[in-house]
Amino acid sequence: MNNKISKVGVLTAYVATIPAANLLVTHVGLVPVGFGQVAPAGVYMVGLALVLRDLARETAGPRAVWAAIGLGAVLSWWLADPALAVASTAAFVVAESMDFAVYEPLRQRGLLVAMVASNVVGMAADSLIFLHLAFRNFDYLAGQLLGKAWMTLAAVAVIAAIRTARPARQGASL
Repeated sequence: MNNKISKVGVLTAYVATIPAANLLVTHVGLVPVGFGQVAPAGVYMVGLALVLRDLARETAGPRAVWAAIGLGAVLSWWLADPALAVASTAAFVVAESMDFAVYEPLRQRGLLVAMVASNVVGMAADSLIFLHLAFRNFDYLAGQLLGKAWMTLAAVAVIAAIRTARPARQGASL
């Protein structure tokens, strides 16, 4: 995989998840996530964002991830309800900080281990902060955690399958 293309592709996908999540919350409302739980519709985008954030960190570095969060916040402000954009940005910033604190020390144990562990921390922080700021309650907490977990597990499974299916190449980013 061309490293420059992977950087741009992963960062673009990551940035897109931020306003997409907010637009889904605004225009779709609640969605089922399984086991009788519901969550704001952006939950699946945020679950994907957790994994994309780690991939962006791997391919482009932490500065690029922070810039992507800023760009996603600006896009959210223009495209979604400003109050929702503020709640989302605050949640992303705190979750990224906590995710980073878990991800970096675990990275030496392997990409997938670091992703899963940091995403658990990130999804909890993101859910608690977002729900508090956006809805002033935690009514959808179980649904938020479940929906984000589904997306994280699916993305990690795809990454693991890709890594297993192809031999490690020098410079490969996954």
